[in-house]
Amino acid sequence: MTRNFLFDQIQKKQSFLCVGLDTDINKIPSHLLDTEDPIFEFNKQIIDATHDLAVAYKPNIAFYEALGSKGWESLEKTMDYIPKDIFTISDAKRGDIGNTSSLYARAFFENMNFDSVTVAPYMGSDSVKPFLAFEDKWVILLGVTSNEGGKDFQFLECEGKPLYQHVLSKSKEWGSADNMMYVVGATRPEYLTDIRKTIPDHFLLVPGVGAQGGDLQEVCKYGMNSQCGLLINSTRGIIYASSGKDFAERAREEAMKLQLEMKAELERCKVKS
Repeated sequence: MTRNFLFDQIQKKQSFLCVGLDTDINKIPSHLLDTEDPIFEFNKQIIDATHDLAVAYKPNIAFYEALGSKGWESLEKTMDYIPKDIFTISDAKRGDIGNTSSLYARAFFENMNFDSVTVAPYMGSDSVKPFLAFEDKWVILLGVTSNEGGKDFQFLECEGKPLYQHVLSKSKEWGSADNMMYVVGATRPEYLTDIRKTIPDHFLLVPGVGAQGGDLQEVCKYGMNSQCGLLINSTRGIIYASSGKDFAERAREEAMKLQLEMKAELERCKVKS
């Protein structure tokens, strides 16, 4: 998917919502366990309830890998079911030596037909560039994460600035704003001003709004650019809004709340083509 097409969808839906499909067999409503494929049935109903409000879906691959071949089958069926005009993110956090990264890229871009994959930058350019060799596909590089352990390395002072700034500055040389995004946690919005000085035009994938306590307005205030430049991910607050038979309806209600807030932010920031 191209940057312009993604921005068109943001304008059309007045939304920059990404719904995380971290589908846990132990958390989905119990009545689904009697279906042939509970994971896919859950995802299907979530997608049916939210596809007009979301511009992206982000399955976390671990939830599918953990179930073996059945989990991969559920993921493949989910990918086939997601409308083709919606951006798809493989939240796989891959990153290895070059030939291995090439195979990871083939797995997610060719075999699974994801639009993007999250990648860890620790091993440097030769672990990231193989993902950038695919036309109209995206790398989403881990930049500033919202987990507590992110402080262990990302904020270490190195040559006068935190390590994450070195990651941003160096990695932006490998691709462009048309094929690279960055993960920036919503629970750290105070860093967005400096981040935007380094990568003003790139899209940011921002997890942590909702159940993790991130504030949408704060993220938009400091992180939005002229083409929006944000994909705000919400997972638990949407897909697990209810554990009953009304789970899809409740998911839609929560997604709609966020979409309406996003519409207001787009209008406030005067985002337009």
